[in-house]
Amino acid sequence: MSNRRARVSRITEDEINDLILKLQTLLPDSSSRCNSRVSAPKILKETCNYLKKLHKEVDDLSERLSQLLASGVITTNDADIIRTLLQQ
Repeated sequence: MSNRRARVSRITEDEINDLILKLQTLLPDSSSRCNSRVSAPKILKETCNYLKKLHKEVDDLSERLSQLLASGVITTNDADIIRTLLQQ
């Protein structure tokens, strides 16, 4: 049965190449490389690094927001709006 599942879930090389190209377009500065062929491993590595960077930015912004909310600098109404946005 696992052999059958392996055949069904196979992805073609063309599909992989298409996904790699889609990833490349999502990376910053990809417009400058759009016409050049970059290796799949390099794009995957850049994607991982970019995701790590985004994750760190979210953590930093979350920490800054927590500090701002705790400082009382913003109004209660603003704080409620921010909390509602964060829960979405």
